[in-house]
Amino acid sequence: MPVPVPVPESERRRRRLGTGALVLLGLAALVAGLAAGSEGFQWPGGWAADDGLRIIVFEIRLPRTLGAWLVGALLGLAGAIAQGLFRNPLADPYLLGTAAGASVAVVAVLAAGSAVTAGVALGGATPFAGLLRALAEVGIVVAAFAGALLGMGLTLSLARGARHTPRLLLAGVVVGVMLMAVGDLLTTAFPQALRARQGFLLGSTAYLGWSSVAWLAAGLLVALPLAWRIARVLDALALGEDGALSLGLDLDRLRLILVSLLALSTGLAVSQAGLVAFVGLVAPHIVRRSVTAPHGVLLVASAATGGVLLLAADLAARTVAAPQELPVGVLTAVIGGGYLLRLLQRSGGRA
Repeated sequence: MPVPVPVPESERRRRRLGTGALVLLGLAALVAGLAAGSEGFQWPGGWAADDGLRIIVFEIRLPRTLGAWLVGALLGLAGAIAQGLFRNPLADPYLLGTAAGASVAVVAVLAAGSAVTAGVALGGATPFAGLLRALAEVGIVVAAFAGALLGMGLTLSLARGARHTPRLLLAGVVVGVMLMAVGDLLTTAFPQALRARQGFLLGSTAYLGWSSVAWLAAGLLVALPLAWRIARVLDALALGEDGALSLGLDLDRLRLILVSLLALSTGLAVSQAGLVAFVGLVAPHIVRRSVTAPHGVLLVASAATGGVLLLAADLAARTVAAPQELPVGVLTAVIGGGYLLRLLQRSGGRA
């Protein structure tokens, strides 16, 4: 086990300030989320006495706001795990085939629906009609989650477990490229699925409801405490493979648990909001540049930062071009990409 190092008072002060800032920003964004609508920021006066306004606030805006924070928190947590596991600040939650797996599963469901509809329109049963009908009825959310786990499973199978992180990373890249190619082929065969696939790839928080909030909150309540409990393995890996082994840690088992938590967090976030870019990559960067802390603190702070980032992007997506709504994934890509470019410029090309 790494020897605990006393935390200087200046660092304690920075952590307290960072915690307070995240809490205040989160609360401010929550209030703004209740006021953000198709006409920009406007608090719905008289909502307590108006059933229609009450539904807008508590059944549409509130679950969407909480859901956006939870999706960002899961992506921030997954990004911090990925960067610690691979010891690479450019690692993100989608490296291990989860994004490609979710994408191809969504396209498969949409293609199955198109095939079933075509069969009905032609007045006859398509080949494998029962299988296609069952696949079409799965639903995009379930398909995306299952596809993300499938992509991760293929990566682990190709890498023969999580023992060797370079092999795991390479396997993730290979699986991602292959599954994206399969998705492209399905889209070519069933062009009706192109629009929905594009929407999934761009990411959206517009369809988050209370059921989404429940699933996302349950996933975060499972993943975050477990990640905190075994965060010491990420601290040990920072010393190098040999250094971590010398501490007596069961690296194979702990790596597999971390990869499973990465898959769970990413799969849940992707299934509810699509492929939201850069949040999982940028959130840990912001935390590391703000405080110096062990990975336990880094994981929690990255989750909170990711939640605030995505919630801010969601508010911008709702209001910048109101009454039209922008895809939230486009805004996170622009903001996150701009942040990383600025970071590289200031550091002279070093991440």
